[in-house]
Amino acid sequence: MIDVQPPGTHGPSTTVSPSPSEAAADLAARIKAHAVPNNVRGLVQLAVTAGAFGVLWLSMWLSLDVGYWLTLLLAVPASVFLVRFFMIQHDCGHGSFFRSQRANDFVGRMISVLTFTPYTYWRRMHAEHHATSGNLDRRGVGDVTTLTVREYLALSRWQKFGYRFYRHPLVLFGIGPAYLFLVKHRLPLDLPLRKVRLWSSVLTTNGVIAAFLIVLALLIGPIDLIKMQVPITLLASAIGVWLFFIQHQFEGVRWWSGEDWDPEHAALYGSSYYRLPKVLQWLTANIGLHHIHHLCSRVPNYRLQECQDRVPELGQVRRVTFLESLRCTRLALWDEAAKRMIRFRDLKRLPA
Repeated sequence: MIDVQPPGTHGPSTTVSPSPSEAAADLAARIKAHAVPNNVRGLVQLAVTAGAFGVLWLSMWLSLDVGYWLTLLLAVPASVFLVRFFMIQHDCGHGSFFRSQRANDFVGRMISVLTFTPYTYWRRMHAEHHATSGNLDRRGVGDVTTLTVREYLALSRWQKFGYRFYRHPLVLFGIGPAYLFLVKHRLPLDLPLRKVRLWSSVLTTNGVIAAFLIVLALLIGPIDLIKMQVPITLLASAIGVWLFFIQHQFEGVRWWSGEDWDPEHAALYGSSYYRLPKVLQWLTANIGLHHIHHLCSRVPNYRLQECQDRVPELGQVRRVTFLESLRCTRLALWDEAAKRMIRFRDLKRLPA
């Protein structure tokens, strides 16, 4: 963690050290210099991603004549590049991928047909996520549902069973992602009817997706399309939800309530530095540097590593390695007394 002395304490000199919130705000100000999109880098990233995905998709189609095992094997890298497409759509939603907001919106909407994620609706929900991340008083929008120990213990037996079922890894990374991208994004029943613009985004995207799939089905056959698209979509949605989960559910994460919450501090200590191997970091468009992204969402994904390199303090936050992240799947409750995430079985060790 970044070494910051509590307010009112003094180091070797007579200068009062900044509070953790002030230090986080200072870091946010320092990285804003990198919040400048580069159209050339954006176009290159888009072209490479589209080219790789197109080649893999075509290879899957040709592999159907060889054996379905090969098709499923190719679905793995294809799903990874679909996730990379989603990361570009994510940057477009923040207005950070291209200099022009019109270009961001156009590319974001085009990609939404591939990712099955309505652009305007998702952008609005994701903005709320950024505005409330780490805030115990404003949970429930664009995040993984997380209860405190007190809230969980106050539930009925069936409610506890339901929450345990929801937090099971097979549900979080299997059933949940499929439901999110194939059902909820098609018909978000939690969206008020008065949000006409958001509903228009959802329904228009549904219509374009349906037309796109019909054309593909006519070109290559509906059975072949299902055999290709279903594994790509399911794998990509699982990977996407996994990345989102580990960005805010890890050993050392912090949550706050009331006036203790502030956006910069929450960004730095409520978001992970998911340290992936360089190949995986590139494939996931640097999204593992999530603490930097939450500090300043206007920094393009292709400049996040620059921030990390030029502002050394950013590397002092809690790092989560790939192996460590696998152990985080059992974290399920926020212990307000200990200020940490715990597993269900840890409840037995807590004082009554």
